[in-house]
Amino acid sequence: PDEVEAAVLGAQWVASRGDPVLANAARDLIAKITSVVPDRLRPLIADPAIAARSTKPPPVPDRIDLARTREWIREGRKIAIDYLDQHGEPTRRIVWPIILGFLDDTRMLAAWCELRQDFRHFRADRISAATFLEDGHGVRPATLRQRWKRDMTERHEAGSAR
Repeated sequence: PDEVEAAVLGAQWVASRGDPVLANAARDLIAKITSVVPDRLRPLIADPAIAARSTKPPPVPDRIDLARTREWIREGRKIAIDYLDQHGEPTRRIVWPIILGFLDDTRMLAAWCELRQDFRHFRADRISAATFLEDGHGVRPATLRQRWKRDMTERHEAGSAR
């Protein structure tokens, strides 16, 4: 029962916060789970004791195709983005996308930024345009993700030491 509830809870969360492609996949997953669990466990899905809170769509829609971004992450390709920083200043970046983060009210793209030669995080609602480049960045996606995680850990530890 705990595994069924965990899977359904996760799928509910994605259905309410994911981009349209992921949200549909999450709803399909719930239907598939329902079709394969024993009859005695179906009430855990139809009338669950736990739930992910539904959220309203982000106030500013994403201007980057998140499904295609996930594909580019898996394939190790670059994306050119036009980005508005927190002050509304425009900038153009070539990034190596690493991972998408789905937060309660926004989505974040973690990437290696060629301009800054460093890891950066970009809010999807501040990306005003994206061009999906055919160029690969030459680093295995898993390796790039490991480097990013190590960098985030080092930054966190450095911030905690202050």
